[in-house]
Amino acid sequence: MTTTSDRTISVTGLGLITPAGVGREATWAGVLCGRSTAAQDPELKELPVDFSCRIPLMTPEQARIGGGKSWRMGQFTRLAVLAAREAVADAGFTPGGDWGGARVAVVIGSGLAGAAHLEEQSERFLKGGPELVAPTLIPMLISNMAAGEVALDLGAYGPSFATESACASGASALAVARDLLLSGACDIAVAGGTEAAVSPVVTTGFQRMGALSARTDEPAAASRPFAVDRDGFVIAEGAAVCVLERSADARARGHRTYAYLAGAGQSTDAHHPTAPAPGGAVAESALRAAIADAGLAPGDIDHVNAHGTSTPLNDRAEAELIARVLPHAPSVTAPKGVLGHSLGAAGAIEAALTALTIHHGTVPPVANLTPGKLGFPLDCVTGAPRPQRVRAAVTHSFGFGGHNVVLTLTSTT
Repeated sequence: MTTTSDRTISVTGLGLITPAGVGREATWAGVLCGRSTAAQDPELKELPVDFSCRIPLMTPEQARIGGGKSWRMGQFTRLAVLAAREAVADAGFTPGGDWGGARVAVVIGSGLAGAAHLEEQSERFLKGGPELVAPTLIPMLISNMAAGEVALDLGAYGPSFATESACASGASALAVARDLLLSGACDIAVAGGTEAAVSPVVTTGFQRMGALSARTDEPAAASRPFAVDRDGFVIAEGAAVCVLERSADARARGHRTYAYLAGAGQSTDAHHPTAPAPGGAVAESALRAAIADAGLAPGDIDHVNAHGTSTPLNDRAEAELIARVLPHAPSVTAPKGVLGHSLGAAGAIEAALTALTIHHGTVPPVANLTPGKLGFPLDCVTGAPRPQRVRAAVTHSFGFGGHNVVLTLTSTT
């Protein structure tokens, strides 16, 4: 165990399951292509918004949980377990071997957790009464079970938490995990976000509040972050898990680091249940705190992985925030153009993509955005991936309730 004076945190493992692909490499390739994954969704047939971004069908091998355990898990939990397995293997660990499970923490965020399963079981109850309700309803519903089942699957006996800050939940999980490592409470943290809440009632709820794009005639063109004609987000599912370690520990075992989680900043708008504070006025404190926490100045930021939901209010507030705090115009990408909005998983997915951007020296393009359609004075990457040496990047996550989480990732310590 290293001392807590080592404040540098390495991202040494990544696991991703998104609408762009099953696995880290498939997701990265899909995001680099810059093509939306939105399509008509049979489960949403005949609803006012009938499209979504779903993860691809997994092969039996990809979807295998093993040990007869899958039946007791909600889909959001299954995705977290599979993403965590990929991340841990990518980090070069073998649970039960060199793992040291007593010093391994698990932090997994989710916005709606088992809401889709609750919807399904409610229908069964209304049609057939109590006897038709599955005895697994509660463990498939409650948000902490993703962290609990990941810990059980990996043999991780350290502290475990479920973060719930709406669409910032996955980023919150990474910030909490970083704090655990810096405090000395653990030596390894398995952290991220997961969501599988695309269902008729949940989708209708977002549609009724005016949050979703209504482009039912062209779903693949619906999510268009920062475009002048954006009209809402596309609901999605997915999961991302990162393995975090103190950098001295990663160096001691000779393992590769994708990027360094150098800073985190958080704030709360306290403005409105769902609308962001105009101009990103309170999110600014989270952004500045994340940059300062990394020992950097705003001018050091080369790249922004934006929250970029494609909603009119969010994109405007975020664009004004970026222009005000980062007037030197760093490159900007917004993965929700390709992946849709996976709610509580989005912050973790976007943090993982930011780590890959730094690692590969390549910024993915914003789907469905052309220079002529850009609604704000930002340097958004469009059309094709942009080669760029990114030394310091921020990734934004903003959630209903006014939750703001910003993470800073760097290429060097």
